[in-house]
Amino acid sequence: MDKLDLAKTYKTYYKSGSEPELVGFGEAPYLTFVGQGDPNGERFAQATAALYAAAYGVKALGKAQGTDFTVPKLEGLWWVESNKPALEAPRQEWRWKLLIRMPDFVTGTVAAEAKEKTSLKKKELADDIAQVVYETMAEGLSVQMLHIGPYETEPETVERMHAYMEARGLVQNGLHHEIYLTDPRKTPPSGWKTILRFPVEQRDLS
Repeated sequence: MDKLDLAKTYKTYYKSGSEPELVGFGEAPYLTFVGQGDPNGERFAQATAALYAAAYGVKALGKAQGTDFTVPKLEGLWWVESNKPALEAPRQEWRWKLLIRMPDFVTGTVAAEAKEKTSLKKKELADDIAQVVYETMAEGLSVQMLHIGPYETEPETVERMHAYMEARGLVQNGLHHEIYLTDPRKTPPSGWKTILRFPVEQRDLS
């Protein structure tokens, strides 16, 4: 049985260079979990565990039906509800939507069945697995760039992305998006690789 690897199938989605680039993405299915608080906190860890449990549940169903796939990297959308810049707001106010992309053949029905079966096997995560949602998302035109290093130094990369956007008359029209290519538990902060992405549109000059 061939195992689908989304990172190889959608190389532009899971790979970016060290300079800002303009890319485009169509609609794709995801499993998601929305929460709030410090990403180093327990709630974030529980959400991540539940999301991965559901994703591996979908994988198990697919494998049984002859459509096995590699569970992709974790992603996150980030924002705050206040008017403060995100990095100036207390971490307790940070809001996030964690995502794991699914193959196109995964439907809401498949995701629901996987959640149900996984909850029975992992009763300690059942309440959180119930909060995992299947949805589709299309970011469209976007600017992205690879950030290497700890998350705290991301503003340097973001600044370069904003300069690129400004020079091309582009403005952000979606949430700050991150794709975590490395596992921070296994790699020192200096080697962390994160794709940063902003959906964009042409600035209205009228």
